[in-house]
Amino acid sequence: MRIALDTSGIYTTQAGTSRYIRGLIKGFSRIKTPDLEFIELAWPVENFSFRQPQRALRTFYREFIWAKLIGPRLISRRNADLFHSTANVLVIPPPKVKHVATLHDLAVLRNPERFRPWHRWSARKYLQRLHKADRVICISQFTANEAVSLLNLSRTKIDIVYNGCEFRADEGAPAEHPPECKVPDEFFLFVGSLEPGKNLSLLSQAYQLAESSGIVLPPLVLVGTRWVGLKQEGAPPRNWYYLGRQSDSVLIYLYRRAKALLFPSRYEGFGLPVVEAMVTGCPVICSPVSSLPEVGGNGAYFVDLNVTAYLNAMQRLDQDDKLREELIHRGVEQAEKFSWKRCAEETLNVYRRA
Repeated sequence: MRIALDTSGIYTTQAGTSRYIRGLIKGFSRIKTPDLEFIELAWPVENFSFRQPQRALRTFYREFIWAKLIGPRLISRRNADLFHSTANVLVIPPPKVKHVATLHDLAVLRNPERFRPWHRWSARKYLQRLHKADRVICISQFTANEAVSLLNLSRTKIDIVYNGCEFRADEGAPAEHPPECKVPDEFFLFVGSLEPGKNLSLLSQAYQLAESSGIVLPPLVLVGTRWVGLKQEGAPPRNWYYLGRQSDSVLIYLYRRAKALLFPSRYEGFGLPVVEAMVTGCPVICSPVSSLPEVGGNGAYFVDLNVTAYLNAMQRLDQDDKLREELIHRGVEQAEKFSWKRCAEETLNVYRRA
């Protein structure tokens, strides 16, 4: 069986979707599949910059020329038996080719205010195409439930396949490396895209409340890409260190030394930073919302999604070494459930089912 794998996400985003595609490819490389042949399908031109009009022109070509005209022809020309849409369903495969699509989340329907008008319009179009796929992979039970309730997708065509984590030693994790800039000896860590849905404003309010109450907290180190929406949340607290985007080697270094990962996200289809933290021995403070109870399991410290609850949890983890060690142990155990090898094996089963 010849599988055409859509790798477009590698060239359009540096967030979770890109990690999913790379992890899946890595997982396929670790298992023996003599009856399968993989073909990567994408227009391999990066489009990460927000400079215009270059970004808009590349997006137009990818979605209206390559996806509509070139992609389907390449699938036919390479005699693919099955096409896997790993993110948005950009390409509609020829009629005789089986189609598997991965659905990561439905944030664009649940929280449309987080997205630009173009993203809202295009996402709704791509989501409707899921009804024509032979199988739909959801990366959590939560996402599967969302697909049924918001898209009216049939449960009979849904398969749940969890993501993995490339920070595992058996997944070829890179060696840790300190960042080029100086970071505090003790710190909390935030990892995310820094858009409003990640709820960084809650942490800002928690630090402001701590300062006004005379409570001393370890500084917060932030890793991620700054979005325009963050500017609307006001000036950050004085003891915050913004590092921007960092390599995986630096991320591992930070996870291993942080007091805890603070993850007050309101909505996650999976929540990769939670698994990354647990794998590397970093306690996690998050809230029991969306997919996080599934992913965090018994390994995360769940608190209500409000300022006081987060401040109390941060204080407790800063002072209670026994609790912190217990969370590290439970987190490592929970993270054993998530590997790219297992993800690839279960994805292959979906291919065969399709």
